[in-house]
Amino acid sequence: MGADDKMQNKGEELGGKIKEGVGKVTGDHSMEADGQGDQAKANMKQAGEHVKDAFKGK
Repeated sequence: MGADDKMQNKGEELGGKIKEGVGKVTGDHSMEADGQGDQAKANMKQAGEHVKDAFKGK
């Protein structure tokens, strides 16, 4: 379950980077902000996974 969650979080982070990049290129500040928000959310989830791993002793 942990590896799947980590992969999903990385995918979400990548999607956010793409969305941010498209927003920058097109001048769509809302899309750019959404992409940054998606990245932040994915990073928070990833941090939670690291905490869980630390408690599991990995």
